[in-house]
Amino acid sequence: MSQKTLTEGTQPGVTEAQPTSSSKRWWILATVAVAQLMVVLDATIVNIALPSAQKDLGFSDGNRQWIVTAYALAFASLLLLGGRIADLFGRKTAFLVGVVGFAGASALGGAANSFGMLVTARALQGVAGALLAPAALSLLNTTFTDARERARAFSVYGAIAGAGGAVGLLLGGVLTDAFDWRWTLYVNVAIAFVAFAGGWILLSNHRDAAGSKLDVPGTVLVAGGLFSLVYGFSNAETHDWSSPQTWGFLIAGALLLTAFVWWQNRAEHPLLPLRILLDRNRGASFLAVLITGAGMFGVFLFLTYYLQLNLGFSPTKTGVAFLPMIGALMVMAQVGTTMLVPRLGPKVVIPLGFAIAMVGMAWLTGIGVGSSYATHVLPQLIVIGAGLGMVMPPAMQLATSGVAAEDAGVASATVNAMQQVGGSIGTALLNTLAASAATDYLAGKDARSKLVQAQATIESYTTAFWWSAGFFAAGTLIALVLYRRGVPQQDADAAPVVHM
Repeated sequence: MSQKTLTEGTQPGVTEAQPTSSSKRWWILATVAVAQLMVVLDATIVNIALPSAQKDLGFSDGNRQWIVTAYALAFASLLLLGGRIADLFGRKTAFLVGVVGFAGASALGGAANSFGMLVTARALQGVAGALLAPAALSLLNTTFTDARERARAFSVYGAIAGAGGAVGLLLGGVLTDAFDWRWTLYVNVAIAFVAFAGGWILLSNHRDAAGSKLDVPGTVLVAGGLFSLVYGFSNAETHDWSSPQTWGFLIAGALLLTAFVWWQNRAEHPLLPLRILLDRNRGASFLAVLITGAGMFGVFLFLTYYLQLNLGFSPTKTGVAFLPMIGALMVMAQVGTTMLVPRLGPKVVIPLGFAIAMVGMAWLTGIGVGSSYATHVLPQLIVIGAGLGMVMPPAMQLATSGVAAEDAGVASATVNAMQQVGGSIGTALLNTLAASAATDYLAGKDARSKLVQAQATIESYTTAFWWSAGFFAAGTLIALVLYRRGVPQQDADAAPVVHM
C-alpha cells in the first residue's frame, strides 16, 4: 500500500505525522473509546448508587451532592492543564498515567469507609480524568488524518461522549441491584486494565509541543476560574442564588477567566492559544458542546427521578429505558458525521439537530401521573437522541479539526471543559428551577395529599424539560448564526495529512 504525504514539511515544533496502518488505527479508536467511556459514565454511574452509599456510610442529604460535585470540580478545573501536559510530555504518557490514576482512585472509592474518603477518591478520579480525556481526544485527532475515516472515528467518539451518561445510569443500576454500590467504582479497574493494555501496545509518544514551556500563571488563572464557576453553580443547589457562596464564586470565576484571556494575549507560551478559539466553526462548536451538556442534564436526571419515583422502575429497568435514546444517538452520530456534514455543512446539520432535540424535549413535557413509558417517554427519547446525535459528534470533530499538532491536546481539553461546565450549569439551573416550580405548585394546596405531592413532582420535571428545550432552542439560533456556510475544508495550517 502506497503512503503519500499530502502536506510537505511541518510547522516549527510540530512532529511529522507518522503513517499508521489501517487496522492499527481502528484498534487505537477502540482503546480510546473504552477510556472515554470510563471517564464519561463516571459522571452518572455513581448517581443511582448514591442512596445505597449514603445508607452504608451515613452521610447527610446536604453532603450527598459532593460525591458528584467533587468529580466535576477537579475534572473541569484541571482539564486545560491536562491537555497541555499531553502536548508537552507526550500523549501516550499522559493517557497511560491518566488510566492508572483513574483505576487507583476508583479502587480507593470502592473501598471507602467514610464520607471523606469517598469524596477524596472522587476528586482524584477527576484529576486523573483531566489528564486522560484530552489525551484520548487528541490521539484521535492526530491518528485519523484521512477525512472520511476521521469522520467515522469521531462519530463513534462523539456517540460515546453523548451516550456515556445514559450508559452510566444503566451500568450503575445493574451493578447496584446485582452486587453493591461499591462495584460502580470497582468496575473502572477492569475497564482501565483494557484501556491500559491497548494504550501500551498501540500508542506512540509524540511530543508535539516539546519546545514549549508550561504557562504557570495561565494554569492558575484558568483552574481557579473554572473551579469557582463550577463551585458557584453547585452551591446554587444547596444555597439560595442570593447567597454570597453562590454569586461570590460566580463573579470570582468570571473575573479569573477574564484575566486568563488577557494573560493569554501576552504569555510567551500560552496555555490556550487564542487562535484556537477565534475560528468561527471551532468557536461555534465549543458553544454547541457547552449547550448540549447543559440541556442533556434535563433528560438524565429528572427522567431518572420520574421513572423510579413515579413509574416505579428499578435502577436496572431505568437504565434499560434509556437504551433507545442511546441507539438513536449512535445511529445519527454516524449519519451526521459521515454523510450529512460532508454534504450539507455544519450550518445546516447542527442547528437542525438542536431543533429536533428541542422538539423532543418540549414533547416530553406531556408526562403526567398516570402516563406510560411506551407512549409518553419512549418516542420522545428517540427524537431527543436523534437530535443530539446530529449535534455532539460533529461539534466535537469540528472543535478539534484544523488545529496545529502542538495544540491538539489543549483544543481537546477545551471541548471536554465545555461539556463539564455545561453539565454543571445545567445541574444548578435546572435543580433550582425545578424545586421552585414544585414549591409554587404546592402553595395553597394540601401538601399532605399523595396525589398533590405527585403532581408537584411532575410540575418540577416538566419545568426542567421546558428549560432544557429552551437551551436547545438557543443552541439552534447560535449555531445558525455562527457556523460558516458550506462544507468544512482542511485547514492549511493543520497537522500534516497522511493518506494510506
